[in-house]
Amino acid sequence: MLTRLFRMHGLLVASHPWEVIVGTVTLTICMMSMNMFTGNDQICGWNFDCPKTEEQILSSDIIILTITRCIAIIYIYFQFQNLRQLGSKYMLGIAGLFTIFSSFVFSTVVIHFLGKELTGLNEALPFFLLLIDLSKACALAKFALSSNSQDEVRDNIARGMAVLGPAFTLDAVVECLVIGVGTMSGVRQLEIMCCFGFMSVLANYFVFMTFFPACVSLVLELSRENQEGHPIWHLSHFSRVMEEEDNKPNPVTQRVKMIMSLGLVMVHAHSRWIAEPLNTNNTMVGLSFGQDSPRRIYPETPLWQFYLARMITMDVEQVICLALALLLAVKYIFFEQVEMESTLSLKNPMSKASPTGALRRPADACCRMEHLVRPTTASDAPPFPAQENQQKSAPAQTTLPVIKEEKDEMIRPLPAPQPQAQNTFFLGEGKATEGPQSQTPSTEASATPSIPAEPRPLDECLAILKDPKMGPGFLSDSEVVQLVNSKHIPSYKLEAMMESPERGVAIRRQMISAKLPAPAALSSLPYTDYDYSKVIGTCCENVIGYMPVPVGVAGPLHLDEKQFQVPMATTEGCLVASTNRGCRAIALGGGASSRVLADGMTRGPVVRLPSACQAAQVKAWLESPEGFQVIKEVFDNTSRFARLQKLQICLAGRNLYIRFQSKTGDAMGMNMLSKATEQALSRLQEEFPEVQVLAVSGNYCIDKKPGAINWIEGRGKSVVCEATIPAKVVREILKTTTASLVEVNINKNLVGSAMAGSIGGFNAHAANLVAAIYIACGQDPAQSVGSSNCITLMESSGPMGEDLYITCTMPSIELGTVGGGTNLPPQQACLQMLGVQGACQMCPGDNARQLARVVCATVLAGELSLMAALSAGHLVKSHMTHNRSKVNLQQSPGTCTQNAS
Repeated sequence: MLTRLFRMHGLLVASHPWEVIVGTVTLTICMMSMNMFTGNDQICGWNFDCPKTEEQILSSDIIILTITRCIAIIYIYFQFQNLRQLGSKYMLGIAGLFTIFSSFVFSTVVIHFLGKELTGLNEALPFFLLLIDLSKACALAKFALSSNSQDEVRDNIARGMAVLGPAFTLDAVVECLVIGVGTMSGVRQLEIMCCFGFMSVLANYFVFMTFFPACVSLVLELSRENQEGHPIWHLSHFSRVMEEEDNKPNPVTQRVKMIMSLGLVMVHAHSRWIAEPLNTNNTMVGLSFGQDSPRRIYPETPLWQFYLARMITMDVEQVICLALALLLAVKYIFFEQVEMESTLSLKNPMSKASPTGALRRPADACCRMEHLVRPTTASDAPPFPAQENQQKSAPAQTTLPVIKEEKDEMIRPLPAPQPQAQNTFFLGEGKATEGPQSQTPSTEASATPSIPAEPRPLDECLAILKDPKMGPGFLSDSEVVQLVNSKHIPSYKLEAMMESPERGVAIRRQMISAKLPAPAALSSLPYTDYDYSKVIGTCCENVIGYMPVPVGVAGPLHLDEKQFQVPMATTEGCLVASTNRGCRAIALGGGASSRVLADGMTRGPVVRLPSACQAAQVKAWLESPEGFQVIKEVFDNTSRFARLQKLQICLAGRNLYIRFQSKTGDAMGMNMLSKATEQALSRLQEEFPEVQVLAVSGNYCIDKKPGAINWIEGRGKSVVCEATIPAKVVREILKTTTASLVEVNINKNLVGSAMAGSIGGFNAHAANLVAAIYIACGQDPAQSVGSSNCITLMESSGPMGEDLYITCTMPSIELGTVGGGTNLPPQQACLQMLGVQGACQMCPGDNARQLARVVCATVLAGELSLMAALSAGHLVKSHMTHNRSKVNLQQSPGTCTQNAS
């Protein structure tokens, strides 16, 4: 309830930034005016004589006060630096400055109108500055900066308010109660400062909860690029840098704060309402007028000369504080370079990189063929040898700016960490390089025994491997191969048993290359500079490298009032260009709309009973409300996200096929469903001991195979997408007519597919788009079989019947944004492009559903463009131009079938 309230508040503030900003500024100006009207006629020393009690001021007090002021100024400076690291040098800082200023004005005016004396607030100002915490402004700004569009900015600010708002509110309440205790101390000056601090905390809270999110929303809205229509603050390497789980406060801490708050409330209640009020020492009642009361005098100098004289005759401590503030302000404005900003920059490094800066790495740089160049002395050794090697092998890259290196680190997987004091071995063209020349020339390496050129005996190698002080780093590649051949090291455990996974891959390549028809066959397959820790035990076994696939981008795709840049990994020419043309036509038509019709992954085990009649009895029990509830309870307890939706059961003789359908959150969910299905079947066997489980998957799911049940009942996400293309766009962009498109669609996608007996294939090339997105985004490419089920419909629309209305309905899109290949850094980068990487914390499953919508809309764009090419007769011509290899195959060496066999 409280989270929803804060979410609605954040959405309201972010959706109406101008109204909130103007209202806050107007309120502040009004309060300043009221303060001026009520206070300017009583200026002590100019037109009013304010007698003061002579107090002895110690030098130690002045030193402590000066130090406190300086600490407060430095604290505010670092607060502004934190805001600046989010990418805005001035705008967010100005917003934070106004938050502080308006809070100060509000507190001062309120205390003045309450009749409290403001004497002593000069000493209270550092205390006020130390109360201001702009870290919550940073936290809220990070939510907004992870957005892809203005609509997403509003949603993210609302989500940030929902996550951070309750904690901020509780912190403000606790601070107010703690500071409020000081108002009961009986010490006049302390009571004034605490009263001022109490009002400051409240004012800062209300201003921050209204003005600052509105300012952030407005800043990001004004910083949009006009040409492409996408925001320049989009961070390709900073999507969701602050996950909601990290921002959520510790529940134990929250409970402690709640208990402390209740205790402080009881203290206040007892002191103010239950205990006897003190009539003689009430110092906060108001100002007393007597013989020491101020009296009006006739000013001898103008007001401006009076203030100028005050500024000239400042005390030493005031000069020190002013000088420090000016010094830090000058440093912040003029000496804080853009290059020193953190990676959380509003500017997109991908868009700032110049075309000439995108230099390619040499073809042999991705394979481990050259030796690692190392310095001759230990003192000359660079801290990162791998980077030094890359710079020497590609000198042109040494002049690239820092931001280019950050972009490369985002695109490429992170290299596996290399031990510094161990030998490094290299493989190229099927030959191993061993010996003392590969040792690191450091003091530690010089103390280790040199590796002989000839392999040592098997027993000695085995002893070195098992020695915890030595290990595989003291073995050559050939000795490791010897241990593998003798079964002392399992081949599939090379990555885990070597000092680095990359060396294990290199040794496996050496062993495989010796068995291939061409020993140099793997030389063009890269394997270095890859984080195999994300692969081993998760994505692949017996790794010998990775396959670089070109990734193109189609877009912007206008879908549901948002814009997406869609990554597509493909080797088919014209595919990305054709999809891009479809995206442009959709955008010119006002964008596409989509809806998720159903969301449920399936698993269909097969069980056997002694007779068909008993199988029918089990079927009847499962279909009854009682039986379904029993199975559902066991099924749902296996996972936080698995929620059984329905059971679909059929008989074949005495075999019973049970199709479990369940939500799976943001995961594709096959492993989740398999586990839950296994537990449900165990519970079924408790009710019917004669049930025999034949297989947890009985092809009734159906997974990675064409199936009419997926086409009819759906599997995964069922999505429909629609768009209307104006006649002018059809003519000028698609180069055809609406009537021609409708005719070709009927005769090709509908009649033609029916003649071929197709199941779910009533489309032009949905599988092309699905497979390209799946490979780029870490999905299972095999599931493009069922996910490509699609029916494309076209009809004329509009007043004249010349506009084109197109829909794509896809009932079985099987995908996820967590698990499997989505854990790999390059695939995560593509998911971040779409804003759907990882799990959605606020509403589990939203990221996966959004990705399914993008897939369906991209299929619609591809269908639109290809059908237009077929209708206009441009398909063959475009493929002959853009999808033909330019390589002279006669000069390239090949391998015939006989040699390969």
